[in-house]
Amino acid sequence: MSLLIRAATAAALAFTLSLPVATAHADPAAPVSAPAGTSAARVDRPQLPSPTGLYSVGSSVLHLLDRSRTDPWVPSAGGRELMVTVHYPAARSSGGTPAPYATTEETRLLTQGLKQYGRVPAEELSAMRTHSRRYARPAKGKHPLVLLSPGFAVSRYTLTGLAEDLASRGYVVASLDHAYESFGIAVPGGRMLTCVACTAVDEGGVHGSVSTSTRAKDVSFVLDRLTGRHPAWRHAKMIDERRVGMAGHSIGGASAASAMAGDRRVDAGINMDGSFWEELPAGGLGGRPFMLLGTDDAVHRPGGEDRTWPRLGGWKRWLTVAGTDHFTFSDSPVIEEHFDLPRSPLPAARKTVINRTYVAAFFDQHLRGIPQPLLDGPDPEHPEVMFHQP
Repeated sequence: MSLLIRAATAAALAFTLSLPVATAHADPAAPVSAPAGTSAARVDRPQLPSPTGLYSVGSSVLHLLDRSRTDPWVPSAGGRELMVTVHYPAARSSGGTPAPYATTEETRLLTQGLKQYGRVPAEELSAMRTHSRRYARPAKGKHPLVLLSPGFAVSRYTLTGLAEDLASRGYVVASLDHAYESFGIAVPGGRMLTCVACTAVDEGGVHGSVSTSTRAKDVSFVLDRLTGRHPAWRHAKMIDERRVGMAGHSIGGASAASAMAGDRRVDAGINMDGSFWEELPAGGLGGRPFMLLGTDDAVHRPGGEDRTWPRLGGWKRWLTVAGTDHFTFSDSPVIEEHFDLPRSPLPAARKTVINRTYVAAFFDQHLRGIPQPLLDGPDPEHPEVMFHQP
């Protein structure tokens, strides 16, 4: 599991990630004004790629507390605490204010944790432009729900570009921050939750399955709070609880399989470049579809997950993308390019297109029932994507 820490802090090839905080009712992460001369005044500040769907995008932040569980990392915490950003399809000209990307304190903790990127100004990173608006009026109709879980030691904001794109295509997207598993999460009351799990795993020898099993329960709790009788989100009626998917990056991707194994409400899942830390039950995922999408390296190349692959008994695909690295499947390519960081060969724009295209195709097919020939085999328009049958 210490490999995950190294991947997030040293061997990430290219990471100086992104963190947005929008708000709903409790807003622990209102944007911090940048000092004069920093990115708030820059015209060339970093910007996420524009969403590709037909909808505008709204954004809310929820603070949730599950008092029925003890937090495995901080047992004295009084429950399991979660921050959730919900991106959703919004009506055109629906108003609202631009959703911030992060607080400067969050990006400061991130760049400190990823020491090889300490030269990146926290103020400039926190001023990243997003394409969503707080308090935007939601679009009409019922929409499938997709849950996103980030990599170990990093935040839900690392998946903002993907979340905004899916929302623009008509999905409600709930991105989870799992308490004490990232460098810094702002929560109500001016508190900052830091990565207690990093020490427990890297120095205490705690196994990665503690994280994946806990995240699976986090997902079930969030589903309860979004689709139950008394939902925590004011626009919850726009969610179609009969169509739920999950995707995650790194350990968040492994957690997607764990969540599906433990909760039948999750209909389809994607693991973006994550190793598995728990064995699937003998019955696998009960025939529900699952896709592996990642880079081809010593850990994630086909054959490296041979204990899990056979148990994925339903529709399944294993795709690798040439010229990528571990953090390709997050917001990292945008950050790398803007700050001129070391990066893998495939251009940032191309990485973004491929990740968005294949993730959306998977959910369109399995949550909306729209056949996607793109998922049937190699496509000449995407020669970097390889299909495997280990």
